[in-house]
Amino acid sequence: MDDIPKKLDPEIFRLIVKHTPLVSIDLIVTNQYRQIMLGMRKNNPAREYWFVPGGRILKNETIRDAFQRITGSELGISLTIDQSVFTGVYEHIHKKENFLNDSGYGTHYVVMAFRLYTSELINELPREQHAGYKWFNVQDLLNDPEVHPYVKNYFNGTAPFKNKG
Repeated sequence: MDDIPKKLDPEIFRLIVKHTPLVSIDLIVTNQYRQIMLGMRKNNPAREYWFVPGGRILKNETIRDAFQRITGSELGISLTIDQSVFTGVYEHIHKKENFLNDSGYGTHYVVMAFRLYTSELINELPREQHAGYKWFNVQDLLNDPEVHPYVKNYFNGTAPFKNKG
């Protein structure tokens, strides 16, 4: 059944990463103290940087379904898109980094960013993509060299892509 969302064969996925942009969702998780949760990336791209949780949308997966799957896998609890605020579309172009660490090509993401508010500190978070998690005040996040520049764009006034028409 070709209409069921699924992960691709690794070789096909490698070719897609090499030749096309990926569409993804980033989760800007904010607590009651206005702190932002970031995870220390274990994998490329953005390995060894603090980054927001998120993930790519699978073929034949709706944005709503992807949001619920990604929150489940990245935060350990499945949330609906209605529990978030859409903040804009961003581009993340990693010119030399890809998930396989192959040389010669990078990864291009078209990212839909969503802000989530939680009144609880999340303790038991999945460790597949992130080695650990930390809550950051926005000013500290902007000044920390270990926070990836693409994450800083969510908070430094860099506007997302907007239609100028």
